[in-house]
Amino acid sequence: MTFWHDSFYRFVHIDDLEALGKKLELLCEQEGIKGSIILAPEGINAMLAGSEEALTTIKAFFDSDERFKDIFYKRTMSHKMPFRRLRIRLKDEIVPLGIEGVDATSKTGIEVSPEAWRELIKQDDVILIDNRNSFEYELGHFKGAIDPKVDNFRHFADYVQDNFENWKDKKVAMYCTGGIRCEKTTAWMKDLGMDVYQLEGGIINYFDKIPDADKDYEGECFVFDWRICLDTKLQETQTSIEDVDRLQYGEPLERKGLR
Repeated sequence: MTFWHDSFYRFVHIDDLEALGKKLELLCEQEGIKGSIILAPEGINAMLAGSEEALTTIKAFFDSDERFKDIFYKRTMSHKMPFRRLRIRLKDEIVPLGIEGVDATSKTGIEVSPEAWRELIKQDDVILIDNRNSFEYELGHFKGAIDPKVDNFRHFADYVQDNFENWKDKKVAMYCTGGIRCEKTTAWMKDLGMDVYQLEGGIINYFDKIPDADKDYEGECFVFDWRICLDTKLQETQTSIEDVDRLQYGEPLERKGLR
């Protein structure tokens, strides 16, 4: 059986968290959808899986609400249901940077399309940063990217501050899995006066839009569901959760068919 997977987010002010959460819970259960939805005053972050028809129904629900209309969806396919159940959580932030007062609903870095990204990261005056945890970088990354060597997104801001003086007169290009971490970070970095760019839709969108993505990206991409990792063709790899655990605890990974 084929399942479809939609990941999406939007930074937008939400003041009816509980009511919205109940509506989404009822609709997802009716449609047999599983996955994760995080709602916070600053927006929504979701990963959902189900039939193509069910996800179309969910999209229609969001399009009917001006706050969420025309959200950018990243859709992939799976031959198994990638989630065990549906979880809807109400939180203070949809992605915690660890710095108070960052408002990504009104500003963000310069979004770069996958097609333009390939040319941007070749420029000599561009600093290319991987805005993910170190184990994700080890599994795969854009060639020439810097690994900030953080094990939690909350620590990334410290890395930026430590390097601010070296970067303030250069272009900083950053990427993450689906774009959400970059959008929150670049909103804060703009406040610092930095010239910062982000990959539109993240790595997953790059794989989807660029047929020969393996020319720029080596390895695979960790995803936050039972598929574990996807290659540049958006196909599941042989990497297991045990492999990922070993990486997180500092053990080298013998990547099957990748090294």
